[in-house]
Amino acid sequence: MQQIQKVPAAPVLAMDNHTQVKWMTCLMFFVFAMTTDAVGVIIPKVVEQFQLSLTEAAAFHYVPMIFIGLSGLFLGRLADKVGRKKVILAGLALYTLACVAFAFGDNFMFYLLLLGVCGLSIGLFKTGALALLGDISSNADGHTKLMNRVEGFFGLGAIAGPALVGILIAANMAWTQLYLLAGLICAILLVLAWRMDYPAYQPQQQTSLFQSLVLVKDKYALGFSLAIACYVATEVAIFVWLPTLLQQYQGDFTTLAAHAITVFFILRTVGRFLAEWLLSRFNWTVLLAWFGSAIFICFALSMLGGVDWALWLMPLSGLFMSMMYPTLNSKGISCFERHQHGAVAGLILAFTALAAALGPLLMGLVGDVFGNVRYGFYLATGFALLMAIGLWWNHLVQPAAKRLAAVSH
Repeated sequence: MQQIQKVPAAPVLAMDNHTQVKWMTCLMFFVFAMTTDAVGVIIPKVVEQFQLSLTEAAAFHYVPMIFIGLSGLFLGRLADKVGRKKVILAGLALYTLACVAFAFGDNFMFYLLLLGVCGLSIGLFKTGALALLGDISSNADGHTKLMNRVEGFFGLGAIAGPALVGILIAANMAWTQLYLLAGLICAILLVLAWRMDYPAYQPQQQTSLFQSLVLVKDKYALGFSLAIACYVATEVAIFVWLPTLLQQYQGDFTTLAAHAITVFFILRTVGRFLAEWLLSRFNWTVLLAWFGSAIFICFALSMLGGVDWALWLMPLSGLFMSMMYPTLNSKGISCFERHQHGAVAGLILAFTALAAALGPLLMGLVGDVFGNVRYGFYLATGFALLMAIGLWWNHLVQPAAKRLAAVSH
């Protein structure tokens, strides 16, 4: 009799937990996007404030990205070993402290240190959250749709962050106020996450650092990681360096030039919320192949037509970029069993952060060498071409189809 009474209650509780976890994950992605994707608007202000070169200013982006990557690579396994909730709570707590600490200094190196801590914490709670999304998804297709929805909230945060920085600058307030606001929101999320009942998970005590790192030899983990790295190097070129590029614009649409990043993020977010509809009607591989081609065309025409064309085409590329990261990320994680989701998410996150760090840095170096950030965008156009070629190969060969079908969910 006791067993009969427990059976109906368990699914209801699980379903409620899943709903709460999805919303909590959406909010976490929103708040860390507020800071990471606002860097393109912050960099011109930092250059002026501390008299920096483009290469030096790029540290505001690549330092947190490096720490996100290191955190994902070396600490991602903790989501499998100690459980998703503990890792998420640790990341949220560290992120809150780092953001609040922006109120206690006014030095470039001090800011870089705090950004490194932010990156470390983001790597923790994002890895735990990504593993958790795989846990609560019934199959690979559902995982992909859910990932696009969550990344849609990331897109909303990416819209809010730059917009808030713009408001702060217009009001003659410090851009660091953005981090104080993010810290406040994150503190609230920390309390909510601590009180929330997460879906049951059996920690994998046998998980070791070696077992996590050896995943790089797996062709599916490595393949999806490289595809994501190529995409990220293309995407970050927009939100890190486009504001600097458009400072050269002298035409009649200066208002659009001032808000080009916001337009880019809006289009990227709209595309992510449309992704569930698109994925239910078209195969994910053909969608990504055509969208990858569209991104390359936007970059190539921007280089041919100059800044007047880039003003329109670079923000437009956000619509085609929308599905790339969440779809590739979810497929890569779905190629593995649940007890490996944390380690795989960490590996993919490491490649993500490495590309996000090196891409803008190399663009800054090229821009400094040739005296104009426009030359850095030639490099980004090359990344877009490699991505488009790889996505068409993925569609025509379907290398992961059997693995995705074979893995249980």
